[in-house]
Amino acid sequence: MEIIAAYGTIMVVMAVVFGLFMTWGIGANDLANAMGTSVGAGAVTIKQAICIAIIFEFLGAVIAGGHVTKTIRKGIIDPSSIIGNPEILVYGMLAALLAAAFWLLIASAKGWPVSTTHSIVGALIGFAMVGIGPEAVHWGKVGSVVASWVLSPALGGTIAYLLVLSTRKLIFDTEHPLRNAKRYAPMYIFLVGFIISLVTLFKGLKHLNINLSSGQSFLVAILIGLLTAIIGWFFIRNIREDMRRSRDFHFAAVEKVFTPMMLFTACSMAFAHGSNDVANGIGPLAAVVSIISSGGEVMQKSELPLWILLLGGGGIVLGLLTLGYRVMLTVGKKITELTPSRGFCAELAAAITVVLASRTGLPVSTTHILVGSVLGVGLARGVGALDLRVVLNIIISWLVTLPAGALMAMVFFFTLKGIFG
Repeated sequence: MEIIAAYGTIMVVMAVVFGLFMTWGIGANDLANAMGTSVGAGAVTIKQAICIAIIFEFLGAVIAGGHVTKTIRKGIIDPSSIIGNPEILVYGMLAALLAAAFWLLIASAKGWPVSTTHSIVGALIGFAMVGIGPEAVHWGKVGSVVASWVLSPALGGTIAYLLVLSTRKLIFDTEHPLRNAKRYAPMYIFLVGFIISLVTLFKGLKHLNINLSSGQSFLVAILIGLLTAIIGWFFIRNIREDMRRSRDFHFAAVEKVFTPMMLFTACSMAFAHGSNDVANGIGPLAAVVSIISSGGEVMQKSELPLWILLLGGGGIVLGLLTLGYRVMLTVGKKITELTPSRGFCAELAAAITVVLASRTGLPVSTTHILVGSVLGVGLARGVGALDLRVVLNIIISWLVTLPAGALMAMVFFFTLKGIFG
């Protein structure tokens, strides 16, 4: 307690700096791979992607990011045995933030799309093992995180594969592809609005005092889906069919139909990302602020003041601005060649998978889902459409994330303990 009383202000300042560094890493890596498909498919430029991200990432973080976060992300560790020594938990949270941020910096510089959730979880495990003891780690939960390495990409990839087949059957392999694209496009756009609003409503908007039942959530999601479908139809209605032109011309025109549709998925992915993943960076920061401000009390949940949410959103956008292009390039260009129709299928598949996971409690990673969806889109054209060397590098980076975060957190924990001790 004496350490917290003496160095509390310094610890809060460090938590803010490390939290900003962590959210910067989330923007450079996680948000970049969420936007990578839109950029890679040529539907939006990098500048447009950044503008979309600034608006919708902030909206997602502030509207649906939640104002209460679990002190220990994902219930991975149990801090009950160190309640009498809250400074240990403060060192651990600072070490976890710094370790996860450094790993994201390394991965982003290399262009590897890795999971920010797994980065922070790995860092928390590392701190718990040396700071509390191996028994403080909930190893069953760790097992579910490891299972998500297979589950996330498999589920996202399967749905993306089926969506590509549906666009072929309903649009590309028909007599009048452009006419059918305009006919079925509102249906696909409806799915985007419906799915993303369902994710947000199921997560809950309790801090806005909006508590809806499952039936009410479905009804609101259907209305939002219909609204987005109408807006989408307005964008594509003027694309004209010219029967004298070749089939290739019609295919190019179909891709033009999918371009505005990808704007919807890009906005949706940024919003969903802001609401879901901002807590990975600011959860430990909120925990430190909560412990210091309460004079050393360790709580299971801590408030997320608006300034912390805004700091998180700002850090994420900054990360996308500075280093995000590298991961965007990997996801959007290097795994497989994307067109607006393929990119749309990948992003819609990712959104559907996130909804399924959030409702069923499946342990999934947004990054792994999205990369899996891009793989599924590529596989629909055959294994030859994938750059297997790039895929192998990505898989290795996924496997290394947990131990890398853990090892760095151990080093930073002992360093901080030495400085303040």
